[in-house]
Amino acid sequence: MVVVYNTLTKRKEEFRTREPGRVQMYVCGPTTYNYIHLGNARALVVFDTIRRYLEYRGFKVFFVQNFTDVDDKIINRAAEEGMSPQALAAKYVAAYFEDADRLNVRRADVHPKVSEHIPEIIALISTLLEKGFAYVADGDVYFAVRRFPGYGKLSGRQLDDLLAGARVEPGVHKRDPLDFALWKAAKPGEPAWPSPWGEGRPGWHIECSAMALKYLGVGFDIHGGGADLIFPHHENEIAQSEAATGASFARYWLHNGFITVRQEKMSKSIGNVFLVREVLEKYPGPAVRLFLVGTHYRSPLDYAPEYLETAVRSAERLETCFRLLVEAQAKAGSGRMKDEGGRMDDSSAVADRLYALEAEFRAAMDDDFNTARALAVYFDLVREINTLVHTTPLLPERVLQRAQELFCIFNRVLGIFPEAEGKPVFGKGGKDDDLTGRLVKLLIAVRQEARQKKDWATADRIREGLKEIGIILEDTPEGVRWKQV
Repeated sequence: MVVVYNTLTKRKEEFRTREPGRVQMYVCGPTTYNYIHLGNARALVVFDTIRRYLEYRGFKVFFVQNFTDVDDKIINRAAEEGMSPQALAAKYVAAYFEDADRLNVRRADVHPKVSEHIPEIIALISTLLEKGFAYVADGDVYFAVRRFPGYGKLSGRQLDDLLAGARVEPGVHKRDPLDFALWKAAKPGEPAWPSPWGEGRPGWHIECSAMALKYLGVGFDIHGGGADLIFPHHENEIAQSEAATGASFARYWLHNGFITVRQEKMSKSIGNVFLVREVLEKYPGPAVRLFLVGTHYRSPLDYAPEYLETAVRSAERLETCFRLLVEAQAKAGSGRMKDEGGRMDDSSAVADRLYALEAEFRAAMDDDFNTARALAVYFDLVREINTLVHTTPLLPERVLQRAQELFCIFNRVLGIFPEAEGKPVFGKGGKDDDLTGRLVKLLIAVRQEARQKKDWATADRIREGLKEIGIILEDTPEGVRWKQV
């Protein structure tokens, strides 16, 4: 039985899905005005790991993660960089995938963008207006917070306390300081779309509600994000979604904790924000991911270079262990470990320990996805394997095979190393790998140009040449992907 901590109810609950055997999951993605930082990366890795574990437990998971590509921050940053907001957002969406790939974060089933869902957003706002939960003020549309009786149920905040700290900016025509924007009237030079209330663009909160409802419907299973989104973003999502539909928006709300830097909150104002790609210049992707899953997702995670150095050594231990295991299997398969006489009792005991480790791993992850405990079990397995390889030379191949299967299961769930054909792929993941990636992307671009010119011979030569050196190209609707095998 999987148990999760639900931010909405403030307690652990048995995880029961809307549809048997299926999980519908929405996680708030980045606002695409800059490269992602470690705080963003923690959320990405946490919910990627949760998705992986639910799949291991037999669920079919449909995972949606959005991109906010319409926002004040994007508009301001685009002006600074001398490019259009659309071009800037596209630049950082592409950069997101580069960084996520190096952290072995799998693609969502759908990556909706705000700019591609304006009709759905307008329709949702129209419903709120029709039901009396919203009002138009000089081309803007606001949600009337006091009209929704459950406001504050996620964050636990009271309206009177919120009002004490609320303020209305000059020129804003709100009826109440607590109300928030659903639609913003157009300003000169900003992206805008036609609407029943005039040219404008959506507010931040309404975007996620519209996209989640489109792809998952009401009452979907998991809504996730960082703890910084509980208020106001997720609180406002609940209010506007449930006001519009009259039904529960999401069943379970999961939030990962903050990243601190030497016990200080990571903050742009302090200047201690670390971009993922800067960290990956110094440390391999598997070590960074191992660091991110090494603490329970709801707890704060403290960052310091020495913690990454420890993670590097831990990742190397995992890699060394697997290589030793493969070598032991090769020897067993060659006939040098055929003698099982007198060893069956020992091998049975070893097999029992291996099955017990899987049960411990599952128990850890069943308990609100406790990756810290699960990772400890992973290293218990490493110690068991090292002991087997060095002290039990006549161990049957079937036991070694079971040990390898378990290693791969743990890796698949925690996502430390990428996989090919069900087995981990090891690499440095640092500057050398980054250079390899840039060279491969250059060849992919050349191949795309050749295909556009219908020069199929050159395109095929590039594909086959890369395949010969262990790089596989995959043509997908989202573009060309590559993997190293």
